[in-house]
Amino acid sequence: MKTKRHTDPALAQARREQVLSAAADCFRRKGYHGAGMAEISRTAGMSAGHIYNYFDSKEAIIESIIEKDMEEMFSIFQQFEDHPSDVLTALLDGLNIGVQRHMDTGSCVVDLDMMAEAGRNHKVATLLRDADAQARNRMRQLLTSERSLLKDHSEQELESRINVIFSVMAGLLLRKVLYPELTEETVLIALRPAMKTLLMPFE
Repeated sequence: MKTKRHTDPALAQARREQVLSAAADCFRRKGYHGAGMAEISRTAGMSAGHIYNYFDSKEAIIESIIEKDMEEMFSIFQQFEDHPSDVLTALLDGLNIGVQRHMDTGSCVVDLDMMAEAGRNHKVATLLRDADAQARNRMRQLLTSERSLLKDHSEQELESRINVIFSVMAGLLLRKVLYPELTEETVLIALRPAMKTLLMPFE
């Protein structure tokens, strides 16, 4: 994405974060289409012209929100990679982190709106698909590492397992929206053994 140069990188980054926070709030309240640049500028407390110094368009803001989300996700993957035990233990030990992340209806509602927008907006669809490809690749690296019980499995089987795992995790948000009483503890009762099966060789 193209942005104008700024003499103070720290200030520019702070302003970008200010815009991203305001945009996420607007998307949560009004959806992607309801949150125009004027609304975002009011929420951020700066002029629309000032925002354009940092982002060329609303799609550029979405791109940065996705990038930030991916940075957080990759930080979690790094924790799995740095875990002293095998991949199975690392992923099961950190499963609660993933559940918390995917059941956060406060922040993840933006993801729902972006998914809906992806059906209409090719640019947003491309951004989300690229992010998903990066996440799947990172998961594949984990499952093919020497510490994984699945390291010798075929690419087709690994891809199948990764897609099922990602589908289950992504579906938690929908369940939380439809069934607000759902808790992390309740989910983990069934999810831990199911995830263990997906991370071990089938008999």
